[in-house]
Amino acid sequence: MDHVNYTWTRTFILAGFTTSGTLQHLAVFGTLCIYLLTLAGNLFIIVLVQADSGLSTPMYFFISVLSFLELWYVSTTVPTLLHTLLHGPSPIPSSACFVQLYVFHSLGMTECYLLGVMALDRYLAICRPLHYHALMSRQVQKQLVGVTWLAGFSAALVPAGLTASLPYCLKEVAHYFCDLAPVMQLACVDTSWHARLYIAVIGMINTCNLTFILGLYGGIVRAVLKLPSAASRAKAFSTCSSHITVVTLFFGSAFIVYVGPPEIRAEGRDKLIALVYTLLTPFFNPIIYTLRHKEVKEAFKRVTQRIHAVLN
Repeated sequence: MDHVNYTWTRTFILAGFTTSGTLQHLAVFGTLCIYLLTLAGNLFIIVLVQADSGLSTPMYFFISVLSFLELWYVSTTVPTLLHTLLHGPSPIPSSACFVQLYVFHSLGMTECYLLGVMALDRYLAICRPLHYHALMSRQVQKQLVGVTWLAGFSAALVPAGLTASLPYCLKEVAHYFCDLAPVMQLACVDTSWHARLYIAVIGMINTCNLTFILGLYGGIVRAVLKLPSAASRAKAFSTCSSHITVVTLFFGSAFIVYVGPPEIRAEGRDKLIALVYTLLTPFFNPIIYTLRHKEVKEAFKRVTQRIHAVLN
């Protein structure tokens, strides 16, 4: 493809949301509060898992890794969201734009793989209880986490690299951060095959992981239904409910934006839907895992008691 005759754009403009007056102040205040609470909630889970031996299980190790990932995930997009809410359309260097795009999709794909690993953990705990600790040793846990991060950051290289290589004639990105579709619309050339490639890559990764997760939960349901008492069945299902909620939020919104009909992107609804997985999901994750798991509440009481004992 010959890019010689095109003028390359060195700076993009993030359009963000159009707000003014009281609505603008409320949007900035609400976004900032959610962001700070998201950081605090995920840090709380990470510290609690490290501080309390009662949470030294594979499930909580993976939850703490998810919280660590969410800290970076939400911090990739919220600063530019806040900046556009405060100052309106905001300039961003093209290099910073492409870095944001790559990091955002790397973390998103990493979370996609990590949710699959967490489903595998629940499957082994419920369906292979006698071999669970041998199969999910600390070394295996670290290896699985390493593979998810490597796979996520590797998979994002293709769409991010191809997007960065395009020539750009327009400047205004119809979004509050640099995402694939809004950035590609600014290219000087036809990007239809790029769009098909991105949908194929992202759709395949999401579909394969979601199919893997659903297959594992199919095995979990069959195993749980064979348990003798209603109490044991309820306890087994309760350990999966938080993960199922997070999977639904993450994959549901991601499929709508990246694999859904073009009308969604054309009408600008993708910005609103993107708030679900860029801001709300990282915010709700600590709440979901804290409220649904009695072990977390008990661990918090133990840590609090130890702190009081030290201070007194």
